[in-house]
Amino acid sequence: MSDQINRRKVPFRGGGFKPRPIRFVAPFVFLALVLFWEFGSRTGLISNLVLPAPSEAFQAFMDLYHSGLLWKHVSTSLYRLVFGWSIGTALGILVGLLIGLFSLARASLLPLTSAFFPIPKIALLPLFIIWFGIGEGSKVATILFGTFFPTVIATYGGVDNVERGLIRMGQSFGMSWLSIVRKIILPGALPAILSGARISASIAIILLVAAEMIGAEYGIGAYVLMAGSLFATDQLIVGVAMLSVLGLCVSWLIGKAEKALLSWRG
Repeated sequence: MSDQINRRKVPFRGGGFKPRPIRFVAPFVFLALVLFWEFGSRTGLISNLVLPAPSEAFQAFMDLYHSGLLWKHVSTSLYRLVFGWSIGTALGILVGLLIGLFSLARASLLPLTSAFFPIPKIALLPLFIIWFGIGEGSKVATILFGTFFPTVIATYGGVDNVERGLIRMGQSFGMSWLSIVRKIILPGALPAILSGARISASIAIILLVAAEMIGAEYGIGAYVLMAGSLFATDQLIVGVAMLSVLGLCVSWLIGKAEKALLSWRG
């Protein structure tokens, strides 16, 4: 009887350190930062010559919108970013899978990847201009080249980290090589591939700005360069804000892809 009285339900402790979504913290912090920035600019705590008020930057954004150049700059940058990043990522996944799955590819391609990856891609931009011209080719090639190598490393690293016991179990059950790759290796390597996509997307935005600052008429990078040369700090803030929003959108899309493709992790 006493044992039954002392018994109590043990709370579940197997949450796995899963982060809880807290919706309103990020907007609150962002709004508080903007309000402090506006207050500091209006009271003279922050010099307008160094950092203009958010209201002035917003007015510069509206002027850019009414001039009709906003979509011209954004669409040009989006085309270069999506085109270069998509091709670079696709080629990087393909080469990474070859390195991870085939010994001959690993022996021949991995040393080349290790040799070219540390090279600053911005330093190769003049060479790409000589090869592909001052137009879109050099800019897309810079983004492609910069996103290719991080994707290769993330992909073959993900393949190498797949639990070998699962592969041996598939072989024991008579699964074909293609089935093992499709049902065990690719799902196991997918988290690393998507993490590499996040990194390569950030690198692509950095290279986009650098490429557009050299011989580009339109694009967010060209707009930032023009604002800096004119010492128009309000327009410069607008350009930086557009890049930040672009990065947030890319991160949001990759996050949605992670939720859809990695739903099996629970």
